[in-house]
Amino acid sequence: MTTETNIHRESRLVKLQNLQNKGYNPYPYCFKPDAFAADLQEKYKDLPAGVDTEDRVTVAGRAMAVRNSGMFIDIKDHSGKIQAFCHKNHLPEEAVERLKDLDVGDIVGVSGYVRRTPRGELSVAAEKFDIISKSLQPLPEKFHGLTDIDARYRQRYVDFIMNDESKEIYRKRCAITSAIRRYFEEHGFLEVETPMLHPIMGGANAKPFITHHNALDMDLYLRIAPELYLKKLIVGGFDRVFEIGRNFRNEGVDKTHNPEFTALEAYQAYADYNDMAELIPSLLAYVAQAVNGTTKINVNGTEIDLGQPFARKSMIELVKEATGVDFLEAKDLEEAKAMAKSIGIDASDCISWGRVVSEVFDERVEPNLIQPILVMDMPRDISPLAKTHRSNPRLVEHFDAYVGGMEMGCAYSELSNPLEQRERFEAQCADREKGDDEAQMLDEDFINALENGFPPTGGMGMGIDRLAILLTGAETIRDVIAFPTLRKKE
Repeated sequence: MTTETNIHRESRLVKLQNLQNKGYNPYPYCFKPDAFAADLQEKYKDLPAGVDTEDRVTVAGRAMAVRNSGMFIDIKDHSGKIQAFCHKNHLPEEAVERLKDLDVGDIVGVSGYVRRTPRGELSVAAEKFDIISKSLQPLPEKFHGLTDIDARYRQRYVDFIMNDESKEIYRKRCAITSAIRRYFEEHGFLEVETPMLHPIMGGANAKPFITHHNALDMDLYLRIAPELYLKKLIVGGFDRVFEIGRNFRNEGVDKTHNPEFTALEAYQAYADYNDMAELIPSLLAYVAQAVNGTTKINVNGTEIDLGQPFARKSMIELVKEATGVDFLEAKDLEEAKAMAKSIGIDASDCISWGRVVSEVFDERVEPNLIQPILVMDMPRDISPLAKTHRSNPRLVEHFDAYVGGMEMGCAYSELSNPLEQRERFEAQCADREKGDDEAQMLDEDFINALENGFPPTGGMGMGIDRLAILLTGAETIRDVIAFPTLRKKE
């Protein structure tokens, strides 16, 4: 805390003590406004300057500016701004005295009649004035707000107070989640909840967080994906399910990654990845229209229309277009590594053919996928939960959806053969022994669930935070998460 901040806080503590010494409680149990700034601005938009009404209202909000010793107060509530006109001729003496202990940042309540000042400012002429939460911390200077990027994320509550843009981004993010729910409910899906604590890591290739349950004396993994539990519900006869919830992955932080993030997963029985290839573009267009009023967005100066059909190309085809190399011609891992090396990509650490293809794709293709596209048909050895491709056994029926250079989500024809699923898990276990700590574990209970009969199913997953980046125009995932994970402050 800076010396300047200390001085301001000491001044506010003195004012707090003044109020309390007079028997006034600036932290009441309750206060009930009956009007809000935006509604008042709309209702009285045609009220001429200098005109008083007989309409009486009670408003509450944060004092963002105080002028003329409290005669004029700009009050900001959740909807917008309204001015309070606090003239001593209209207020009880104790309320006039209370104004002397008012600071910018205090939360106040004002009751009075609506008027428009001679200068044209819609106001509530105060007949009653209360401080209902005395702020002990000064707000940042009003013209610049909270501009320090690190401070904005560490003190997000102050960022939301000062920066309407930050607040609007987060409001829109909440609207995105609501629209997703509506879409799936309208299409006959049931919203469900599955465990956050997993005895076995599964559902995605990722590094987990590990915790310990004392009473059971067992280690548990924070969920990296809900996939296996959702598929168990399909086995149980819930034919269309979806879940929106937190996932946790022990990975780095960058513009599109946060260790905890909100994900959507949905599963539909008697469907495959072709059905999901229709669902995902439909979902994105629906949410964009619901939140922004249009399916068109702008990404770094490029217009994208989410209402248009998504292109579809295989990963192998896209890599070949970008590099001139057809990795299907590689007979084994070493030949694939040599192909990668020939185009300047070091794949020496890759432990499978599919990993090499994925490495080349990530470096040479992914950043250029600006217009919406479904990248179809992934290598089989990097996608252990998808069905083998019906046309090529080296591939699986798995696609990733890209928009604006970001992977937005993925979908599979879900693997339903329990014997093949066991083989895939065993291959993943072998990869873990080779040092791949993101490979999945063998989940006997999941295989047992499949042995009870798992219908043909299409499944999809999507990061809601990334969708929020796309639809709000935010620069980073930290802007769309209320309280992002940050490095420990020195």
